[in-house]
Amino acid sequence: MTSGEDKADTFYLGIDGGGSKTLAVIVNTQGHELGRGQAGSSNYTAVGLQSALNSIHTAVQEATQAAGCSLPARYAWLGLAGVDRPADHDTLYPHLTSLASHVQLSNDAELAFSVLENALGVALIAGTGSIALGRDARGTIIRSGGWGHILGDEGSGYDLGRQALLAAVRSADGRGPQTQLLHLILDSWGLHQAEDLISAVYASDDKARIARLSSCVFAAARASDHIAEQIIEQGAAELALAVKAVYERLDFAAQPLPLALCGGLLLNEELYRERLLHHLRAILSLGRVVEVQEPALSAARAAINLETIAL
Repeated sequence: MTSGEDKADTFYLGIDGGGSKTLAVIVNTQGHELGRGQAGSSNYTAVGLQSALNSIHTAVQEATQAAGCSLPARYAWLGLAGVDRPADHDTLYPHLTSLASHVQLSNDAELAFSVLENALGVALIAGTGSIALGRDARGTIIRSGGWGHILGDEGSGYDLGRQALLAAVRSADGRGPQTQLLHLILDSWGLHQAEDLISAVYASDDKARIARLSSCVFAAARASDHIAEQIIEQGAAELALAVKAVYERLDFAAQPLPLALCGGLLLNEELYRERLLHHLRAILSLGRVVEVQEPALSAARAAINLETIAL
């Protein structure tokens, strides 16, 4: 247990805000976790500014209550999906200054830099959305992907879920091969027939719900469904291409590339991770590969040293 002074006056906050959920973690000066809180999506480009802010503040409130702390933290590092341009930073930052005396706001992919030596390498996120972000010794940061579900997000949970839906309805029509995906999706959503998919899909714009259908793709692939296997292979190849695009635009002096993997798809689906690494090793030299299990916790611990981190 930390001292009252440490808990009240010196604590650090890390926030991982993605397309599906927002997780806030508080640590003390030694990096020991004091509390955490969770809320919905904080990607303001997807859910709107007010909804995103509500998620952030709800998650932080839960974390501070669990930790017995009160705001502001000394330093906070927030990694939020949708923070891709200076305009995004300018939109969100004024609403976040009350969280800490010093606030670092970045894209959620940048949280992964905290686990790479000297914060150098490429971070790849594949969750509801997808993005690759790289940083070299010059401090240059380059991204690939992260264009959102209409323009991109190839290899993401949403992309796999959407591809599964397309394969399912083509199968139902006879326009495409038979696939277990149709049955699995209907069962997952509690539907009785293929036609029910129309209202289920168009009645809401819940991207996370479609992204969760990626679990149907992996279930079908484990049962040797050829269509599901193709969807996985294509998604893994697209993610590898995003990493390669970042690598080629940065200066890593021909050294093996350190890689940080983030997001539920890459951390929880071994098959997907293996296919990604297979594609990557075929096109570039990989160095140490780190799985970032707790980006919010890593960010909170890195926030202790934010004064010396130049991101």
